Amino acid sequence: MKIRGYWLASGVLGVTASIMKRVHRAGADVVVTKSIGIEPREGHPGPVITASHGGLLNAIGLTNPGIDGFLEEIDKAQRGGVPVVVSVFGATSDDIASVAETAASLDPIALELNLSCPHAEFSQVGHKPDMTMEYVRAVKRRVDCMVLAKLTPNASDVVAVAKGAEEGGADAIVAVNTLRGMRIDIQQRRPVLGNKVGGLSGPPIFPVAVRCIYDLYDEITVPIIGVGGVASWEDAVEMHLAGASAIQIGTAALGGLDVFERIRRGVDVYLESHGFSDITEIIGEAKRS
Repeated sequence: MKIRGYWLASGVLGVTASIMKRVHRAGADVVVTKSIGIEPREGHPGPVITASHGGLLNAIGLTNPGIDGFLEEIDKAQRGGVPVVVSVFGATSDDIASVAETAASLDPIALELNLSCPHAEFSQVGHKPDMTMEYVRAVKRRVDCMVLAKLTPNASDVVAVAKGAEEGGADAIVAVNTLRGMRIDIQQRRPVLGNKVGGLSGPPIFPVAVRCIYDLYDEITVPIIGVGGVASWEDAVEMHLAGASAIQIGTAALGGLDVFERIRRGVDVYLESHGFSDITEIIGEAKRS
């Protein structure tokens, strides 16, 4: 599989087969499911989401039915023609490998390892190169499909973590997950979210994502899938120039599923107007100029 196109990011709409099919019909080249664990999980107490400075802050807590309960939705989506990437997580390397092995039995186009949710108990995995390598390697030993490692912008050295993922066998790096943050209700004088801390997504984190991708581009040999605040074709072009081969769109999809086609058309016009014949000609161009 070539790493190309505009994908639905994990955690946004990829929860049922019917929604995944709708997103794909609207123009998403690939649909990444919400993150799935080994057992059903209720998630954090509410409130679990709030708007903040043009983005969203959430602490949903990885609510999911468990991999066995989600297999039917994956199967239905794939039989409906949806190219599916299954996002998986686990509290230990053995747990995530077990979930990945079960998900891989349906032959998705790839597995995305959520190593970096900022409001989950395993959030520190994506901060440590050796632990990241261990988790990726554990999965690669048990599956034959492509494995994507999703990293956090909260790590002190995202390049070192990415290298750990690559050494563990990751076929691509997804950069980046949400940014750790919180809001406080000034009238009630307490945190807004039930979990207090959540993950910030949307336009406010776009410059952070671009910086991470730019830093990674020359340091790793596997493709980079960019994610974080992309809402327009201009954002997409900027992320490609930083080094992203493919781009995931999350929060912006909540404003309308036409976002995938709008971005694709805009990028195509940009390429033509600047004399480029293919997207590969601009990937990482900002590093070479």
